[in-house]
Amino acid sequence: MMVFGLIALIAGAASALMFASIVSGALISLVLVYLAPLPLMLAAIAWGPLCGALGGIVATLVIAGALSPPLALGYGLAFALPAWWLGHLAMLGRPVPGGIAGTDAASPQVEWYPLGRILLWIAALATLLTAGSLYSLGSDASAITDAMRHGLAKILSMVSETTVTESDPRVGLMVAVIPVLVAASQMATLTLNLWLAAKVAAVSGRLHRPWPDLSGTSLPPMTLVALCVALAFSFFSGMTGILAVVVTTVLMMAYALVGLAVLHTITRDLANRGIWLATTYAILFMFSVSLVLLTALGLADAVFGFRERFLRNRQPPPLPTT
Repeated sequence: MMVFGLIALIAGAASALMFASIVSGALISLVLVYLAPLPLMLAAIAWGPLCGALGGIVATLVIAGALSPPLALGYGLAFALPAWWLGHLAMLGRPVPGGIAGTDAASPQVEWYPLGRILLWIAALATLLTAGSLYSLGSDASAITDAMRHGLAKILSMVSETTVTESDPRVGLMVAVIPVLVAASQMATLTLNLWLAAKVAAVSGRLHRPWPDLSGTSLPPMTLVALCVALAFSFFSGMTGILAVVVTTVLMMAYALVGLAVLHTITRDLANRGIWLATTYAILFMFSVSLVLLTALGLADAVFGFRERFLRNRQPPPLPTT
């Protein structure tokens, strides 16, 4: 029990320190803030959700004492709570009746929480966090837009060393793009932290479940319907349109991740598969617009079942010659 509490304390202190590094103003602090949920997710995956929850409470109290209670509340809602919940879902499973695992007949086979549903939870959390960020600027669409215009005009004026007015076309473009960028960033950050936490737990031998087949990740069929509805509402004005754009963005990001899983599946038989995948990841890192192609691939797989056809028509490996 003492070790359990010590691990929760260390995870909470590490997460709080990474989050509080933003006050230093250093460029590296941006990376640390994005990775702040990682220690809590690792604690929840490797030592259980209770450990992750205790770590989140410790981190929130540390931030409240070192910085301010309102900032600690924001941390708890935006970092600690999602980290605990996703870590809990990653290790959520139920015994399959009549199934056995391995050679031990007394050990029941476990059905783990589907990866596609975890991806939907990440999308839902990213939507809530983005909406919370927007509502922190104002209570309606006009107030939020005015706050963004005012802040962006100030930033552009400082960067360009010339006075930039709020009516500048660049400001208008950035105001339209910011909800998309924030939503995509939240989606990518939560997904990356969860993958890193699970990978660290697996390498250290603390992942108490088989490593999932990421290339088999697929979203529930109704997700495509939800995407179409959100896309239709994104043409509305006011907060309805803004929130619909956020939902559309996170669901498209989810399908982009599915597209990446499709790419991993259909390249299995390529001789230079590692080179192709490394090149793909490099292009994604340098040109984020290429996510559109992955999204299209994920959507096409949802409609036409590319992976299912590929695996069905895949030729078995040749038998070894004697």
